[in-house]
Order: sequence, then C-alpha cells, then structure tokens
Amino acid sequence: MAAAVLGACGGGGGSSDAGTTSSTTHKARTDVSVPDQASTTTAPASPGTSYVATAVPAKVQVFSKVGDAKPKVTLPNPTENGGPLVFLAEHQLGGWLQVLLPIRPNGSTGWVRLADVKVATNPYRVDIALGAHRLVVHKGTAVVADDSIGVGTSSTPTPGGKYYIKELLKPSNPGGAYGPYAYGLSGFSNVLDDFNGGDGVIGIHGTDDPSTVGHDVSHGCIRLTNANITKLVQVLPLGTPVHISA
Repeated sequence: MAAAVLGACGGGGGSSDAGTTSSTTHKARTDVSVPDQASTTTAPASPGTSYVATAVPAKVQVFSKVGDAKPKVTLPNPTENGGPLVFLAEHQLGGWLQVLLPIRPNGSTGWVRLADVKVATNPYRVDIALGAHRLVVHKGTAVVADDSIGVGTSSTPTPGGKYYIKELLKPSNPGGAYGPYAYGLSGFSNVLDDFNGGDGVIGIHGTDDPSTVGHDVSHGCIRLTNANITKLVQVLPLGTPVHISA
C-alpha cells in the first residue's frame, strides 16, 4: 500500500492522502560498471559521486556475508508501491556489493550479487540539518538547493543517520497533505512502528500548509514547500544518499 512510504508523515492541515498515492517513474542515470577491485571499497568516480544499484530480477536475495548459503532477507522487485527496488551501494568485493537496506533497523546493510543489479553513478547527495531546519542538495562539490524544511516534533523526532531515496510517489491530490510529490527514504521512525496503516517509513514531501515549514511539526517526515519538492523531483534520482544530522 502507498501508505507505507508515508507511514510516519503528519498531514500539513490535518488531512491525509495515505493510501491514495501512486509510484511514478523517475529519470534514470547512465548505467556504469563498478570497478572490480581487490579492495572492499568502491571508489567514487569523482567527489560526491555515489553508486545506485537497481534490482534486475523479480526477487533479490540479500546475504549477511559474502558466500553465505542462505539469504537473511529476500526483497521484491518492483516494491510494494510499484516502483523499482534500489539500493545505495557501499562497498564491493569481487562479484558482490554491500548495500544499505530499506529495512529496520535503520542503517542495516547486506550483500547482494552484482549480477542481480544494474549500477549507475549519481552526483547528487542530500544533507539535512534538523536544528537549522535546512535541506541542502549537492551536485558533486556544488550546492544546487538550500531549502527550509519542517521536521519531526520532540515526541516524534526525525531520526538521524544515513539513508537513501528508495522511491518517489505522486499523491492523487497535489493540493493535499503531502503535496504533489513524496520521496520515501530507506529509514524508519524510532518511536512509531506504524502510522496511518504504514510501518513508520520516513519521507520527504510537500505540504498543504506552507506556514509549517521551518518548524518542528511532523511525525518524523521532512516537509518542504510544494514549489521546492517539485524542483527536487526534477533532479534527484532514486538511490540518492540522504544524511540527517542534529
């Protein structure tokens, strides 16, 4: 259900579009081959560049260690919301990739077979400062966006950590609580196991109440003006790293 990706987001004006969103196709980046290195680190092609791994088969097995006989989890492709299954690649060892996973607990990693994914480079990254209520987008070493945001309250805080954009949803009502677009992140609320029928996934989305931007207002999601989330959707691909700090 689409509510899963918006499962920890509070509506701007008290309304809710949970369950009425649909996945939307996002522009892909150029496919590349990850260097087959003897070391366990995938060296970025340039400063700020990351690797996005997009699943190929209908199910992807994720292993705790390279060469394990049984996977620790198997993830569906497409996802439950209909979009492609993507990972943020962390390290490489021969024909294996260590990836950040879109599962609890936050920060979980695992190893996938290189043959099960297509790898692309991504020059973008997002830095979120909760106390300053700022979201900054970098392309390589350049800052391409610096926007005010709404964040979680003291009782339902936005969790800090390293995540990535796992999906992009388009609410059926662009003037509703989540605005015209909602990015789902790989992270989850630390205090909400479920919300609005979802499992507490953290998102970045628009709002029907722009006066709340710049304040601690949500159940953990990041809130932007509709104009600013629309601008981000034009450039940020799935798999973009998102760093959230105090």
